[in-house]
Amino acid sequence: MATDKHVLFVCTGNTCRSPMAEGLFRKAVADRPDFSVGSAGVAARRGTPVSKDTAAVLKKHGIELADFSSRPLNHDLLKSVTHVFAMTRGHLRAMEAAFPEHSDKFYLACEFAEIPGEGLGMDVPDPIGMGRRAYEEVAEVLEIAIPSIIAYIDQTTKKA
Repeated sequence: MATDKHVLFVCTGNTCRSPMAEGLFRKAVADRPDFSVGSAGVAARRGTPVSKDTAAVLKKHGIELADFSSRPLNHDLLKSVTHVFAMTRGHLRAMEAAFPEHSDKFYLACEFAEIPGEGLGMDVPDPIGMGRRAYEEVAEVLEIAIPSIIAYIDQTTKKA
């Protein structure tokens, strides 16, 4: 089966939340050749490695992003994906303002997930400067959100 579900996760700098989502999502769909996944940032510099705390949390989950390199969100990247999941409403607004022609692909990462104590559609919190526990909490939120993202994509994508 060909890859027909191209998923992109977006945060600010593409070194913490979106690479964590990319790694966790890649693990979740490891046996699904119909999915590909990547990440980018609305204010990312090209070529920055994943943050040490993100790498450590992913490693605890058996995931390594050894060749990871941050990249800015751009029109060409958006043309090649089918679904884009923003970490926050602010990221979503920035994407809609900069790339309105792709807005039909844009969603919040937690749009379809009921997060305990938060409900649907919470923003994934920014862990920068908050210590390792904050990164672990981001992973916990994403692990709740990812199955609902996969289910949404599966339910709304036409079969080839």
